Amino acid sequence: MTIREPKPNVCLALIHNMFQSLTKTERKLAEYIISNPSEVIHMTITELAEITGSAEATISRFCKNKLGFPGFQSLKIALASDLYEPFESVYNEVNADDPIDEVASKVFQNINEALHDTLKIIHAESMSNAITAILAARRIDVYGTGGSAPIAADVEHRFSRFGISVRAYADQDMQAISASLLHPGDVVMAISHTGSNQSVLESVKIAKENGATIIGITSHIRSPLSQISNITLNGMAKEVNYRSEAMSSRLIHLAIIDVLYVGAMLRQPDRITQNMQKIRQSIAKTRL
Repeated sequence: MTIREPKPNVCLALIHNMFQSLTKTERKLAEYIISNPSEVIHMTITELAEITGSAEATISRFCKNKLGFPGFQSLKIALASDLYEPFESVYNEVNADDPIDEVASKVFQNINEALHDTLKIIHAESMSNAITAILAARRIDVYGTGGSAPIAADVEHRFSRFGISVRAYADQDMQAISASLLHPGDVVMAISHTGSNQSVLESVKIAKENGATIIGITSHIRSPLSQISNITLNGMAKEVNYRSEAMSSRLIHLAIIDVLYVGAMLRQPDRITQNMQKIRQSIAKTRL
């Protein structure tokens, strides 16, 4: 992979130019970013805070007040642009002159490795606890924005067959409204690749304060979502390079949801069979 020299006015150059005006704490943070840019683009804000001995709030202020980025996520995107050519941000194993069958092989291989990595780290007890919470739920609300929104919609489509009230929310205001109306016995499934989506985290906090059980599905073990959730299911989506929307993580999270769905079916086969029969009969009436 070809790593480019930073151009003027982009992330690394900006940090270099502002270095003398930074506080002692900010300089330590800046030095780490300058020395380890390829590692930083894969980190959550929590992981960077731990490794640099900084507070998450310090990192946020550094990004916003000193560098002019909306937040840490935007800094990572700019940092990735410093390091890699745009095409390389898709898959660094793929070359421009690769035939399509080789492109397909490499993409599928990346997904396959991520699935196997997830299987190694997933906790059976956490999966079992999540299934128990889902089957006992009075109501399940699912939060996911951006690339996680279609996954949340899939949860609504499939888990509604259990006869439980299930609703997916992609809009941050609707997530907040949902969270404010939850009670003990309700479940929130929050889906986020980074586990650092601010709007999702705020709604999850409200839901948890109201007594709802939080099931977090994320790719980062030490993310804020992992820390706040009652039950965390981590998918090891092996990204070969940083991108704002992860490719393989979508399929990893769908696989985790498949396990929850099948596990729930096996726990209550009679209930699910009856519901599925009713659904098929209703759908049959709409077919020619």
